[in-house]
This record gives sequence, structure tokens and C-alpha cells, in this order.
Amino acid sequence: MTQPVVSGPANFGLENAADQAIAACGGDAREALKALIVANGFLEAQVEELRASISAGYSRGRFDVPRDRKDWYD
Repeated sequence: MTQPVVSGPANFGLENAADQAIAACGGDAREALKALIVANGFLEAQVEELRASISAGYSRGRFDVPRDRKDWYD
């Protein structure tokens, strides 16, 4: 299986970020991957919270925003 080739400045930043993530996990790539999956889960949860707090008028119908938010403030 061939690997996709990323060229240009994006490749340098990606390689650097990968090296930093692996170094932060003591050189274990598997642990770095687990940590990134957990971090991604937190970010996805934060996106969902923010989407829920956006008004329907502001989002212009791009997101399914509930009109009645009485339970949101509990």
C-alpha cells in the first residue's frame, strides 16, 4: 500500500507535530496515537456544545438548533 505524499510547508509542520506528540509520550507512537484520539474526542464534544449554543438565526439554518432551550439552562 502506498502512502500519500504531502509536499510543501504543510509536510514540515505535520512531521514536526507528529515528532512532538511521540516525544511527549516517551517515544511510544502507540501511546501518542491513543492520546491524540482522546484529545480529538474532547474537541468533538466541545464542538457539539458550541453548536448547541449557537442561535438558529446566527447559523442561518446550517445546524439543527433546537428552538426551545428551557432544559439547556439547567
